[in-house]
Amino acid sequence: MDMKQIEMPEQKRIALIAHDNMKQDLLDWTQKNLNTLRQHQLYATGTTGHLLENSLQIPITKLISGPLGGDQQIGAMLTEQKIDIIVFFWDPFEPMPHDPDVKALLRVAAVWNVAVACSRSSADFMISSPLLSQKHPYSVPDYESYLQKRLNKP
Repeated sequence: MDMKQIEMPEQKRIALIAHDNMKQDLLDWTQKNLNTLRQHQLYATGTTGHLLENSLQIPITKLISGPLGGDQQIGAMLTEQKIDIIVFFWDPFEPMPHDPDVKALLRVAAVWNVAVACSRSSADFMISSPLLSQKHPYSVPDYESYLQKRLNKP
């Protein structure tokens, strides 16, 4: 697959997601990093978004609940370069029904070269990076080139 260079804006679009057992951890982390997070556009799946918005008193673009397709909404936004970073506090001990959703979201994030933090430690590293507050060039699949090659095949 050919790749093309694009640029993340200075103000990042950050998706915040947490499984039920991890919502309090995400809430604690966002409270600790509130001054930094309020400088960016925040998105969250349903229940997590309501919890964060009520607790932090900052606007959060809320999608539908994860089990109802919110993770897929985030995935679709990744393919359109509408999300720059994912902070996903997922519970590795969560029963299997969530496993396909997690794998699908992480796969799409990897395909589209999106930064993903899946733990408090990785989220701490990501939010403290100097790249968080500046434009950042990176590569994504060149889907138009891919399509053109496929359409021109005999």
